[in-house]
Amino acid sequence: MIDYNNKLFRPVVNTENGETSSETVFIYKQVGNILTSKYSGGKIIKGHLIGLVNDKGEIDMRYHQVNQKGELMTGICHSKPEIMENGKIRLHETWQWTSGDYSNGESIIEEQG
Repeated sequence: MIDYNNKLFRPVVNTENGETSSETVFIYKQVGNILTSKYSGGKIIKGHLIGLVNDKGEIDMRYHQVNQKGELMTGICHSKPEIMENGKIRLHETWQWTSGDYSNGESIIEEQG
């Protein structure tokens, strides 16, 4: 299992209907297979996620966030890890809003630092 504890991530790619951007910073915490994160930046004032990490390092998560429009947005996401040549983690994500227009998308976030 990959240990995501205390790792920082930033999006590098997101579909147009997403709210995260390169200005969004995720701070991951992990205890056992339970992952949590606080995040903010760009269009997002404040967000949280909770997920479960499996033996392959894949994450099944749920998230909620308040955007700059003052809307409470919620969604689900599945992340698959890739270890880059520099040893950092890149997460390939497929997600869907469970609020708003219920659309789906894809994003890539990368470990920083």
